Amino acid sequence: MKRSKNTIKVYLGIISLSLTTYSCAPEIDSFESSSGTNADFSKYIAIGNSLTAGFADGGLYLEGQQVAFPNLIAEQLKSVGGGNFNSPFFSEEQRNGSGYLQLKSLTDGQPVMEQVTSNLAYREAGKLTRYTSEIQNYGVPGMRVDLAYVPLFGALNIYFERLLPEAEVGAKSYFDFVTTRNHSFFSFWLGNNDVLGYAMNGAYETPGDPTTTFTSVTDFTNRYGNFINTLTSNQQKGVVATIPDVTAIPFFTTVTTARLKAGVEASSNGVYKEIYISTASGPRVATAEDLFTLSFPTDTLGKASSGIPGYGLIIQNPLHDRFVIDKDEVAEIAGRVNAFNTVIKQLAENKQLAVADAHAYLNKVKTTGISYNGININATFIQGNAFSLDGIHLTPIGNALMANLFIDAINAKYNARVPKVDATKYRGVKYP
Repeated sequence: MKRSKNTIKVYLGIISLSLTTYSCAPEIDSFESSSGTNADFSKYIAIGNSLTAGFADGGLYLEGQQVAFPNLIAEQLKSVGGGNFNSPFFSEEQRNGSGYLQLKSLTDGQPVMEQVTSNLAYREAGKLTRYTSEIQNYGVPGMRVDLAYVPLFGALNIYFERLLPEAEVGAKSYFDFVTTRNHSFFSFWLGNNDVLGYAMNGAYETPGDPTTTFTSVTDFTNRYGNFINTLTSNQQKGVVATIPDVTAIPFFTTVTTARLKAGVEASSNGVYKEIYISTASGPRVATAEDLFTLSFPTDTLGKASSGIPGYGLIIQNPLHDRFVIDKDEVAEIAGRVNAFNTVIKQLAENKQLAVADAHAYLNKVKTTGISYNGININATFIQGNAFSLDGIHLTPIGNALMANLFIDAINAKYNARVPKVDATKYRGVKYP
C-alpha cells in the first residue's frame, strides 16, 4: 500500500512489470481425447471453498468466477463425455460482485491498491443477489469442513446465503446442500480454511468467530470422511486435493522480517534495528522464521500503542501477535496441515479417488517456480503470476495451471485422456 514519506516503507522489490497476457505457442498434450473406462464425467459437480468459486483479488466477481479451475476442468471434460456445468455467475450488470482489489499504480516499488465499488451485486446491505438456477459449481468462499455441517452458517456467509432459497437460509447445512445432487463425478477441495482462518488471525482463535477455529485432527477426520463416504455412496469417482502449506502463499511471505528491519533502520537513521514480536513465551526479537501477514499495517511501526511509544521497535511494546505467526506457530500449523493431508490421501486410496497434490505443487511454485511455455510462474507477490492481489487466491493463469494439476491426477488415476487447458490464454495480475 502507499505510504507517506514520514512512515516506514517496506519495499516489495517490484521493479519491472512482466506481460500479463501471453501469445507463446502452446505446448499442450497432442493425444486424442478419450473418456477411458474407469470414470463417468457426464454429471460433474465441484465442491469447495473460495478457490473452487473463483474468488480472487479479495473478492468474488464475474471474471474470477469464469476462470475458476472447476469451470476450466468442466470445459475440458466435454470432449470425454462431460455434460452441462453451470456456475452461479453474477450478471454482466453486476459483474463486480462483492467488490475486489485492483492495482491502481506502483509508486517507488510499492503497490497502490484501490477497491472496485461499481457494478456490485448487493440486493441489500450485506446480502448478494440470489442465484436461483441449477448449478454444478458449489464453491463457497469461507467454507470449512467443520462449518459445512452447521446450518446457521448459511445465514452468516453471504456467498452461501445467495445460493439458498429463503426458507433454507440458516436451516440447511452446506453438507446437506451439496450431497443431495445426482452426480457421477466430483472434485472436492475443502480443508484449507480449517487451517488458514487460524493462521491469518495470527494463530489465534477469536472467541465467537468460528472461522478462526483451528480444526482438530479428530474432527477433520470424522467430518471429511463422512463427506467422502456420502459422495461415493453410489460408487462415484472423483478427485480430491491436498491442503497447501500456508508458507507457500504470498500472504505470509511478502512482508518479511528482513524487509521490516531494513525499513525501520532506514527510517530511524539507524536508531532502531530490530523488530519485536509477542509470543506465547514472551516478547522477543523477530527472526527470519517468523511470518508476518500481508495485512500487517506497517505504518503503525514506531507509533505509540496503549500509551507506550515505539510500537514493535522496543521489547516493552512488541507487535501484536494477530499480525504474525512465530516459528513455533508455523511448525504447529504445518503439523496440522500434514496430518490433514495424510487423512485426505488415505481416504482417497481407500475410495480409489484421484489426488491433486496442491501442497506439493504450490511448494514447488514457491521454492523453484515453474515454467509454462516460457512463462515463469512463482509465488512472488504481484509479479509471480500465480497469486492474485490478496496474496492467497489464484490469478486466471494460476487457475488454469491448477485445473491442469487436477486433470493430470484424473488421467493418471482413471486411465482417462482429458485434454489439458491451454494456460497461455489466461492472464496473471492485471496491471494498470
